[in-house]
Amino acid sequence: MPALTGTLDGVPAQRRAPASVRPGRVRDLRGSAARGPRRLGFAAGDIVVVSGLPGGGKSTLIRRVAGVVAIDSQDTRERWERRVPGAVPYAVYRPVVRAAHYWGLWRVVRSGASVVVHDCGSRAWVRRLLARAARRRGRALHLLLLDATAGEALAGQAERGRRVSAYAFARHRAAVARLIRAAEAGRPPAGCASVTLLDRRSAAALTGITFP
Repeated sequence: MPALTGTLDGVPAQRRAPASVRPGRVRDLRGSAARGPRRLGFAAGDIVVVSGLPGGGKSTLIRRVAGVVAIDSQDTRERWERRVPGAVPYAVYRPVVRAAHYWGLWRVVRSGASVVVHDCGSRAWVRRLLARAARRRGRALHLLLLDATAGEALAGQAERGRRVSAYAFARHRAAVARLIRAAEAGRPPAGCASVTLLDRRSAAALTGITFP
């Protein structure tokens, strides 16, 4: 049986293009995994930010479904970890990792290419800059918000063998909770043309993020 893709209303349809996300929309796909696999389609040149709790599955989702250039801070960190002696604490070279991450992100954004970006949700200034860059080239910024529970996120951190501090995790939880509440009220964050809410099951059912 051929794979199914979601239409804009979430109704499965065979042999159709990916669901195109319209500006100004909030789509809640939580609990929709039973409707079958789906893809999300965005306009060429748009920027998609994937936000959620640390350990909530953002990097896994991006690596599995992003069909374009993906900028993930986790990839940057892992590249630097392979270069730096293991005895050196991450806190020592963390500023270098962040600078390298944002420099790589800026280069891709300047190129005008479609891009999927990993974001923890607590840095609104990053979304504002990305939204501004998208508007300058006549494109849009979209938010994919992964709604994982604290337990799921902590389990994900344990599985990857890298935990964030209790303070940082609390800060991320507060930021993500604000984004989710705004989305549930029908309010995309400033600068975002659309928001798509996903839970772990609906994220697992996602088969692609495409830019026709």
